[in-house]
Amino acid sequence: MALSDEMVQAEGRPEESTWPIERARPEQRWRLAGYLGMALAVLVVGLPVYWTLIAAFKTTAEIYGPPTWVPVRPTLDNFPAAWSAAPFARYYLNSFITTLGGMAAEVTLAVTSAYALAFLRFPRKDLVFLLLLAALMVPVEITIVPNYLTVARLGWINTYAGIIIPGAAIAYGTFLLRQAFLALPYEVIEAARVDGAGHLRTLVSVVLPMGQPAIVTMALLSMVGKWNDFLWPLIVTNTNEMRTLPIGIYWLRNSEGVTNWGVVMAGSLFLIIPVMLVFLWAQRYIVEGIAAGAVKG
Repeated sequence: MALSDEMVQAEGRPEESTWPIERARPEQRWRLAGYLGMALAVLVVGLPVYWTLIAAFKTTAEIYGPPTWVPVRPTLDNFPAAWSAAPFARYYLNSFITTLGGMAAEVTLAVTSAYALAFLRFPRKDLVFLLLLAALMVPVEITIVPNYLTVARLGWINTYAGIIIPGAAIAYGTFLLRQAFLALPYEVIEAARVDGAGHLRTLVSVVLPMGQPAIVTMALLSMVGKWNDFLWPLIVTNTNEMRTLPIGIYWLRNSEGVTNWGVVMAGSLFLIIPVMLVFLWAQRYIVEGIAAGAVKG
């Protein structure tokens, strides 16, 4: 009889789920879903990078054979072959000059224009900011023909100026820094003015130190964009001496009838590694900078 009572009680109790996500509280479910989404994003983004990395250490026969996730016979021959197949030393020099020069010009113009939009009073200020926002909606491809015609008339084809100047200012950098500057404590700005500091002194001594995370973030975004830029340097240059790294990788891929993917992937690592090292060094500024630009509108 006792056994039957226990059976009846067991039948009356709701069945407990064996799935952890069903037993979890709602906030734990959302956290688990977030972790799953993050893992999926890392997989989607990281898988091509991992494939590039292992392909750089594979032989041509292994690359064209059945797929393997780890090189069976690792080799370093692809790296000297890629370096000697194209003038990568010259490509590196051109990329460093165009990236650093373009980034410096872009950050300087973005900082000064953002300071003006945030702290100066001038006629039609809101209209200027509205035009800035409108510029964010214009695709870069639309400006290629006008920029090329302007550069050609100035005689800047196949020069560093022709690569750098058309991209010396972007609306997004000004918008990001303007939002970050508006989030700074205005009392500090007023105190500097009371002490007799002019706009330049206020910008250099007060705004730049406090806005450092946003400025570093904007500089990193600019650096990555210019380091990886392919279309504009390809259009505005016509000799090997002025090519940049992305174009060098393209010509490395198309230099022979049968693509040696091991050499191409080794050359791609020449392009990826410098940017990755910079990001590892400055990653703590990225989240702070993006968050600083989203505090105040």
